[in-house]
Amino acid sequence: MKPCTNRSGVPGFLSILAAIFIFASAPASAATIVALGASNTYGKGVARSQAYPAQLEAILRAKGANVRVVNAGINGDTTEGMLQRLDRTVPNGTSAVILQPGGNDRRKGSPDRTSEIQSRLRARGIPVIMIANGTFRGLPHQPDGQHLTPEGYHMLAEHVASQVAGVIGR
Repeated sequence: MKPCTNRSGVPGFLSILAAIFIFASAPASAATIVALGASNTYGKGVARSQAYPAQLEAILRAKGANVRVVNAGINGDTTEGMLQRLDRTVPNGTSAVILQPGGNDRRKGSPDRTSEIQSRLRARGIPVIMIANGTFRGLPHQPDGQHLTPEGYHMLAEHVASQVAGVIGR
């Protein structure tokens, strides 16, 4: 009877070790940040690349963070609308949500559902970074006085960049 031998031997074992090393040293997938809000998240009046979520992604990447910022802003949205689309807009595995409720609740007579949005996200283990409406004071606005200029959106992105970096640990 012929003894059983492993044909792979040392070369096969080294191949397995090499595969494990390559997999373990591969860069981690990008952290996904969802910017949830209304027109000032969407970037009303400016190009998509000038809205604060796009500028935030560029700032964080320039600092070495492997991050993807999803713009989930909708012009005229209320917190009720944000709550209704929350589960499909913020997938499991999202690293953080930047929530900017806007002023449409007051303008449209809709109830403020901000705390419910925060609670649902926290229950899913997703950190929430709030951008209060007062944050826009003193930033450059478009002639409508409601929406920021590209420079204003850049200043806003700079303002939240360190908070986001802290939350995602990068």
